[in-house]
Amino acid sequence: MSILNYTTKIDAGKTVGEMQQALAKAGANSVSVEYDNGSPVGLSFLLVTPHGPRHFTLPVNVHAMHRLLIAEDKAGRLGSLPKAIRSSGAQAERVAWRIMKDWLLAQLALVATDMAGLDQVMLPYIQVGDLGQTLYDTYKEREVLAIESGEAGR
Repeated sequence: MSILNYTTKIDAGKTVGEMQQALAKAGANSVSVEYDNGSPVGLSFLLVTPHGPRHFTLPVNVHAMHRLLIAEDKAGRLGSLPKAIRSSGAQAERVAWRIMKDWLLAQLALVATDMAGLDQVMLPYIQVGDLGQTLYDTYKEREVLAIESGEAGR
């Protein structure tokens, strides 16, 4: 199976805007973009939940996508793109954001059909504590500590 959206030519900025609009339509009270060296690396948004306002962060790992595109190019699976584009950082950014947009729209479809709440589908990305760390990041950190201390699975 090839990488979803690997041939996209849509700029990450346009995709980010589409995601911001989708989150606003779904009920987000504010949406902001996080940047690293001028490139978007995540979206943060605020939802008012039955338990009060909650902040969420959707990270986009462009570096992981770049590594994958390089590997796929070396394996000869990205032949339909010009060589200069196939495994470029700019292409990795475009692809990573398009994949995240597709994932977001799928989650919002669950919300639109009352199959889940927005806070429910975004739960792994809720910020916990004062450090802006997500629930999933906290879970991973605690699992590592449990494994290191020999208490995993108890």
